[in-house]
Amino acid sequence: MELTGKIIAEFNERGGVSNRTGNEWKAKSYVLEVPGDFPRKLVFDVFGVDRLQAFNIQIGEMLTVHFDIDAHEYNGRWFNDVRAFRIDRGQTAPTAAPEAPATQAAPAPQAVPQVEPLDAAPFEAPSSTDDLPF
Repeated sequence: MELTGKIIAEFNERGGVSNRTGNEWKAKSYVLEVPGDFPRKLVFDVFGVDRLQAFNIQIGEMLTVHFDIDAHEYNGRWFNDVRAFRIDRGQTAPTAAPEAPATQAAPAPQAVPQVEPLDAAPFEAPSSTDDLPF
């Protein structure tokens, strides 16, 4: 898969030694914001010293990120893993083609029917025991 957007954040580099092979590893996470009416954000990882150096991702860059998505289970819970395998620079987000000039007159606006309000309970402010994070 691939997405084009702007890098808006990066996280500290992580590293360690593989239990399976005994080799050292490094990874770093970035946040890509995809433009649009409702911008979307994606956190992805770059895994490996060679890719970290080759990609050299900087905050504020417009990039096309090619990535693989996988999931793994840990203690009965599932987690997504989004890993970049290629970065293209100089790509911009696709834009809509310019509209052709209108040759016909716009149709006359139609009357909007009036809608009666439903009987609803008045809004209540959240209580101090509300434990939702949003």
